Amino acid sequence: MKLQGQSHLDTYVKSMASSQPFVRFIDVPELEEKPTLGGTQSVEAYVYDVIEKNIPLVRNIVMDILSSLALDGVKVKGFVADFFCLPMIDVAKEVISLPFYVFLTTNSGFLAMMKYLADRHSKDTSVFVRNSEEMLSIPGFVNPVPANVLPSALFVEDGYDAYIKLAILFTKANGILVNSSFDIEPYSVNHFLDERSYPSVYAVGPVFDLKAQPHPEQDLARRDELMKWLDDQPDASVVFLCFGSMGRFRRPLVKEIAHALELCQYRFLWSLRTEEMTNDDLFPEGFLDRVSGRGMICGWSPQVEILAHKAVGGFVSHCGWNSIVESLWFGVPIVTWPMYAEQQLNAFLMVKELELAVELKLDYRVYSDEIVNANEIETAIRCVMSKDNNVVRKRVMDISKMARKATYNGGSSYSAIEKFIHDVIGIKL
Repeated sequence: MKLQGQSHLDTYVKSMASSQPFVRFIDVPELEEKPTLGGTQSVEAYVYDVIEKNIPLVRNIVMDILSSLALDGVKVKGFVADFFCLPMIDVAKEVISLPFYVFLTTNSGFLAMMKYLADRHSKDTSVFVRNSEEMLSIPGFVNPVPANVLPSALFVEDGYDAYIKLAILFTKANGILVNSSFDIEPYSVNHFLDERSYPSVYAVGPVFDLKAQPHPEQDLARRDELMKWLDDQPDASVVFLCFGSMGRFRRPLVKEIAHALELCQYRFLWSLRTEEMTNDDLFPEGFLDRVSGRGMICGWSPQVEILAHKAVGGFVSHCGWNSIVESLWFGVPIVTWPMYAEQQLNAFLMVKELELAVELKLDYRVYSDEIVNANEIETAIRCVMSKDNNVVRKRVMDISKMARKATYNGGSSYSAIEKFIHDVIGIKL
């Protein structure tokens, strides 16, 4: 489905199709009347609107696929949709009478929050989340959850409405696959195993692409330069800073980060996404000369390759769940600096619930005017990079081994995938 401003995905899909021949990609015809992302509407509400308008088009495609497969004697047993495609449940359940499953690319804690929202709404439809100091008792979390770490969209009316609709649709699915594992989130995963009134939850992660395709905007020559520089650095000596494709900073905050990197004196690799990249006064005067040889700055970066490199010892991250999963897999501890979407909840989960990250910020928002000062940033970097009695580093290394083991035959995630397949095709274990 074509979303506004995502033309680069065509290149990505083509490269993915050539490397994964067993996966078939089908372009949904573009909508005649495309929804637009207004200034006051949340992204979540916009995406929900786009998905709903695509339902008739997807229904036609699915019916054609089923007819074609039936002619070949192939029986379709289930329908799996992405989190935002939950409105497609009507296509599966009402039109073709197939069990409907959801693949949630984030964690079990997020799912616990969605269940909490649906349960609360069923008791009182007038309740609205306020960005306050309120502490919420969410089943599936050990600790009370501050309201100010919930997704930003919950604080605006159309965003809240979209989340509630999605939360209710979750309850109608046959099952939900989450990109996490029992080893990463034991309390939350166990909570859902005991929840008989909710769809089955399969913790099948970590799921990510170890051989990720380069982004179309990435300079491959620059990538080679970065990797060669990393090859020359001592083990676990480099702190990597990367804040996702939407994690852009204004000039004052860029200067604070630069100052912090000077203060802490660690080697660094900084993936800097800013519209002001070419301005001479983006960094403190003389910064680039003073850190020459000790640090590298780039635009797009090959994140999986960088996190996998033995020279990388810490990761200052926006706490997107894919980034967290990758860092846990490679045993790289995180400093939390969330930006948007559910990243504040991810940061809370990593720091307070799982003790797998160092806290810089839990409730930062990318559109805020907050300036995080250099001393705060320096302290967090020193904490994550310290080799002496670093409890977080040890826990992350232990979880890395456990998360990998979970995906092997006999591991918890491998068994969850087996159970999912057996449930879909109707075989009782």
